[in-house]
Amino acid sequence: MAPGQQPRDVARFDRTERWLHWANATLVGVLVTTGAILYWGELSSIFGRRALFKEIHVIAGLALPIPFLLALAGRWGRALRRDLGVLNRFSADDFAWLRSRGRDRSVRLGKFNPGQKLNSAFVGAALVTMLATGTVLRFFGPFPLAWRTGATFVHDWTALALGLAITGHVWLAVADPDALRGMVSGVVPARWAKEKRPRWYEAVAPDDRAPEPEPEPEPEPEELSPAAGS
Repeated sequence: MAPGQQPRDVARFDRTERWLHWANATLVGVLVTTGAILYWGELSSIFGRRALFKEIHVIAGLALPIPFLLALAGRWGRALRRDLGVLNRFSADDFAWLRSRGRDRSVRLGKFNPGQKLNSAFVGAALVTMLATGTVLRFFGPFPLAWRTGATFVHDWTALALGLAITGHVWLAVADPDALRGMVSGVVPARWAKEKRPRWYEAVAPDDRAPEPEPEPEPEPEELSPAAGS
């Protein structure tokens, strides 16, 4: 790309990150659907086969860590590991964005906005909590009754909070087609990146800047001829 020429698209997520996102989305979708059928008796009576839905729910829950572990391993997880580090760091602009509730247009955000960072932290913690409490509920033999009762309470309320967070996530993604395109095709329009994530855009598109003028050559000093000096 020639200096000063703006790229049309900017790479945002690689294939491994997109695969992990959609694998997790599929498993979580299965968990939410089967969990709703198991929780509400009206749905259970409509669909029937409660034992089958329970088995599917357990299998999907136990399989949830597998895509994440596979994506982290090896060279193909390099971009994912780098983005996880970005998600765990907050800058001064991030805190300014939070204080203004996203209305401060002067902040210069990186690859992820603070809302995405907080959401990823919550969803990660919630999924670990769901896996731990679900394991207690499924393999309940070694655990006392108090543990099983507490696990049921935490599992149900965490599932409700997670469902609300996922609903908000989907809503915001659909409302921003350019951002959604990054998770579908891996690229976002350069104009979107430059406007919404300027700090990240400058890091990944360093050629998008006006070319610096070349310094004019200094005139060489004139040499005096022997005749002129006599």
